[in-house]
Amino acid sequence: MENNRFTDYLTICFKFMYSLPKSHLKWLNLFFYLLFLVPFVSRAQSPTLNRIISINLENVRLADALHAIADQAGCSVSYNNSKIESDRRVTINYKDISVGEAFSRLLGNTLKKAQVSDKQIFLQIQTDTKGALKGIIKTSDSKPAEFVNLSVKGTGKGSQTDENGEFLIRNIPAGSNTLIIQYLGYEAMEQNVEVTHDQTLTLPVIFLKEDSKTLQEVIVNGSPNKFANKESDYIARMPLKNLENPQVYSVVGIKLIKEQLSVGLTDVIRNAPGAVPVINPSGGFNAFLRGFGIGINARNGMESASERSSLDIGNVERIEILKGPSATLFGSSVSSYGGVVNLVTKKPFETSRTEISYATGSYGLNRITADVNTPLNKQKTVLMRTNIALHKERSFLDYGFNNKFLIASSLSYHASTRLTLNVDAEFLKVNNTQPMNFIIGSPLIKSPKDFRLDFRRSLYHDNTDVKNSATRLFAEVIYKLSDNFKSTTLFSYVEENVDHSYQRPVIWASPAVVVRASSVYGPLYNAYSNLQHNVNGKFSTGNVKHNILMGANYRYYNGKFLFSEANMIDTINVTENFSPVIKQNIDRTVSFEPYPTADQHTLSAYFSDVINFTDRFSVMLGLRIDHFNSKEIKGTQEGFEQTSLAPKLGVVYQILRNRLSAFANYMSGFQNIAPVLQPDGTRLILDPQFANQAEGGVKAEFFDKKLTASVSYYHILIDNATRVDADMFTVQDGKQVSKGAEFELITQPVRGLNIVAGYAFNDNRIKKASNPAIEGNKAANAPENVANVWTSYTFQRTLKGLGLGAGLNYVDKIYRATNNSFAVPAYTILGATAFYNQEKWGINVKVNNLTNVRYWDSWGNAQAPANFAANLTFRF
Repeated sequence: MENNRFTDYLTICFKFMYSLPKSHLKWLNLFFYLLFLVPFVSRAQSPTLNRIISINLENVRLADALHAIADQAGCSVSYNNSKIESDRRVTINYKDISVGEAFSRLLGNTLKKAQVSDKQIFLQIQTDTKGALKGIIKTSDSKPAEFVNLSVKGTGKGSQTDENGEFLIRNIPAGSNTLIIQYLGYEAMEQNVEVTHDQTLTLPVIFLKEDSKTLQEVIVNGSPNKFANKESDYIARMPLKNLENPQVYSVVGIKLIKEQLSVGLTDVIRNAPGAVPVINPSGGFNAFLRGFGIGINARNGMESASERSSLDIGNVERIEILKGPSATLFGSSVSSYGGVVNLVTKKPFETSRTEISYATGSYGLNRITADVNTPLNKQKTVLMRTNIALHKERSFLDYGFNNKFLIASSLSYHASTRLTLNVDAEFLKVNNTQPMNFIIGSPLIKSPKDFRLDFRRSLYHDNTDVKNSATRLFAEVIYKLSDNFKSTTLFSYVEENVDHSYQRPVIWASPAVVVRASSVYGPLYNAYSNLQHNVNGKFSTGNVKHNILMGANYRYYNGKFLFSEANMIDTINVTENFSPVIKQNIDRTVSFEPYPTADQHTLSAYFSDVINFTDRFSVMLGLRIDHFNSKEIKGTQEGFEQTSLAPKLGVVYQILRNRLSAFANYMSGFQNIAPVLQPDGTRLILDPQFANQAEGGVKAEFFDKKLTASVSYYHILIDNATRVDADMFTVQDGKQVSKGAEFELITQPVRGLNIVAGYAFNDNRIKKASNPAIEGNKAANAPENVANVWTSYTFQRTLKGLGLGAGLNYVDKIYRATNNSFAVPAYTILGATAFYNQEKWGINVKVNNLTNVRYWDSWGNAQAPANFAANLTFRF
């Protein structure tokens, strides 16, 4: 009877099908074909997903565990990386279970479906409503427990506690969940939690059973390398791991800064391979990378010029040094042909903490810093952090000083799991004396060693000083559009105000005779405004994954100031008695002139796409279009406009996935150039000057980043620089080539022992110039060899908390100008430190220039001999 009904049903269906128009019939046929194919496809998948396996993995990345399961099935695995925490550490021990069950146990409720097609397993991840979970884990004696693994059962979500015992797990499915707390050598703990959609649940403090001493003893092979954290959202303007990024970069973090007792940017920058720091006679800070100078022009990825104002590291969490022309993402105002230096400021977090430090040392060093972090509400969705620094220091010269005051405050508001607002403000006030600007006027002087001036003497008095201030404002709105897309709107404003700045040009007429001069700037005002919007997203086209960035930036710069031309004060013999130049002598010769007001507008749009063809092979494509408009200033300056294109191409192949990658890149940079008036009266409209880099190399991260390294070779070409020909006409065919190699090593070979080392070789030469005599010469400020090493050891048991460190920096000969007639000699400086840290306090002592070497910076200014500093820190 049932069979007859089924037959009648089929007869009616087929009659209905063939009564339809042909255009409808073909779609209905396709539907039935697919309907009948599904069981066969499912049966084809069943042998793969039903294959019985056994697998045992300890403390591996979730992504590696998924690939290991697929490997046992003879397949590869594909999934949406943004929907699971692929870097989370997991431990699994599955015996005699199916492949499908292994995936289900590992991912739990987040796994919607597993499908097999052509030796590839596709995992579909749930996208239900989600919330977050946070808390603190401590030992039984109330000390923070670091590196504890946490996971939410059956969700694939988890985290690891930081040095303060804190954890935060996001994107947990709403509803009842079980939190699993695991640590090697301890019985797992479980705690039931109720997660609410779009809310963050804060748990009471969780205590482990063992005390901190026992906890420390069961750690196997040590903690992760504390100096090797290179993950950053700023460098590629998207979440991209070091091994996935085809660009070379270095990161100097707060732990290394504190260990080395660095009180200024000069000491910090030296930790990046090939970086040579210098303070300009105008007061700004510069670093030379790959043969080109770059200011500290980026702060949290946005423009933050410091051309006339100083900087202080009291609000710095880490410094990121990008190598090579980087205009595609950063434009020309932030980057140079050598790279980008980005200061990342201290951000608020969810625990109340205060740290107060006092440093003292040679030459009257006195520095007080305070770092206060506090949540402002019970839910800890409004967080605030304030940093204060007061710095006073004399020069090792008989005259000179450096006084600074910094206050910086940042606020973070987590309005929901989708919306976050961040704002910060920083004010820096400076009163100091500037370095001298030596001008070589005698062929008898080949290096600063030829100066007959006493190494510790200054030619100018303290009252020929500088007073300036800088205000930096930053705002960021982050909105999560979906699981795969987010929108970020940023605003930055930097204002530099110089009350007065006494510049110190010195002309060396002979090794003993100098002409002392001065020029005065101020009042001076510079203002830089930037408005930027970025959209980041992840999606797939078939089996190809895309990680995209689309952005736009509007920049406005205006400035005005008074200045005096350099006026000669006197001529002296430095081997005889002389008095320093005083302010009153300079003021008598000053005649101020207004400088034309700057009025510049730049509108840019950029795009970047990291295309993952496989989990090992990716290509980065990027392009920027930049329109620069310098407005006319009536009676003083003609306006001009320029449009530039800055492409970027990168290729990465992971030879050993997540451990070893080979990369290559093509990157570009540009500088806007104003038109020039030719001898015949015509106005020459110039193109922007361009530099293009080709680079290839290898990056490595082995043993859970206990060994991180990179090595690369690069070639940078400028082929349209301006030069003046024999008839005094400007032409745009000048050429310059900078090529070289760089190496970086960050390793922790045994627990407690950390090594940071770098070496850079650079050959930067002028190929075509206005003066044929300099063609083939070395470029200015481009040392051929630069090396850095820092090694430290922290005792682990009996003397736990005690540590020793030592390092060196080597900088090769530096030519002051392209005529290569005057060179700053090579130097090697050594430093050593001893430190003792406990939970509530710490002390650090350091000796700089341990061997008391006499050396000079690239301007020819003498640098400090052997000196010491000591720092005492209290934590609450």
